[in-house]
Amino acid sequence: MTVNETKTNPFRIGIAPISWVNDDIPGLGDHYTQDQVLSEMASLGYISTEMGRLFSQDPPSLKEKLEKYGIQLASKFVGVLFSDESRLEEELQLFQQWVNYLNEMGCEHVIICEMGGSMHWDPRRLPKDKTIQRLTDKGWATLVEGLHRAGKLCESFSMKLVYHFHAGTVVETVKEIDRLMELTDPNLVHLLYDTGHALYGGYDPLELLHKYEDRIQYVHLKDVRREVLEQVRKENLDFRSAVLRGLFTVPGDGCIDFAPIFAKLIENNYDGWMIVEAEQDPAVAHPYQYAKMAKEYIDSTIQSVMAMKQR
Repeated sequence: MTVNETKTNPFRIGIAPISWVNDDIPGLGDHYTQDQVLSEMASLGYISTEMGRLFSQDPPSLKEKLEKYGIQLASKFVGVLFSDESRLEEELQLFQQWVNYLNEMGCEHVIICEMGGSMHWDPRRLPKDKTIQRLTDKGWATLVEGLHRAGKLCESFSMKLVYHFHAGTVVETVKEIDRLMELTDPNLVHLLYDTGHALYGGYDPLELLHKYEDRIQYVHLKDVRREVLEQVRKENLDFRSAVLRGLFTVPGDGCIDFAPIFAKLIENNYDGWMIVEAEQDPAVAHPYQYAKMAKEYIDSTIQSVMAMKQR
């Protein structure tokens, strides 16, 4: 953490490359280079990022790039199909490869998300299948088994498994997030708290934070444009269409009040990563401008919260 970061706020603030180069929607931001993205992140005071398709998968090469710009790799989103019993062993082997990679990169967390039954990312389904195929009780049981085994694997490397509930997947809604938390061992399966996906799924972000404060080990800071969310629900748009419509944005540019969220995280002495992740079309929302907007909003809001607590 830089001296400036320490003075500004008590958190480790990073930003994901998805604002520049979108991993969910091929083609968005393909003209950006590793150097340009890392240079812009560093110039704004961000100290970490996450793995994206833009970055080299060769550890020595990526380490050299990150060190050049003073950026640390926080983690990587790993999609799995644990809910499919016939693929569980293969999926765990593939997952272990990413655990090995992230461990070599010095990461403390592994982000995981179930892709089985999802509207865009399940390779067993046709591209036209844009509804969510909800899990059966058997699917839930297999998913939980896989997560527990993955959690033990991460634990053996002194890393933490953090589950990313996500729009367009089988763990999206209030009921599904609660069920996942109820069925999983809190010592093995931690929670990635994503403010934007919480609201998308029907959870008040602050309520979710209070309810699972003991499970949260990683944070994604994402805002939501309320008017677009209403359009998405009214028109029953799929996730990718919602992103292109402008559903998500950076903190401070949407409807979520982050002040009480930061206040609660400060109260809890949260010391994990906080990663800005705003999935937008870079041709519409200029990545550098929005990243700058986010950093200024986060720093000023946290300063205000800390000043209030000192009174």
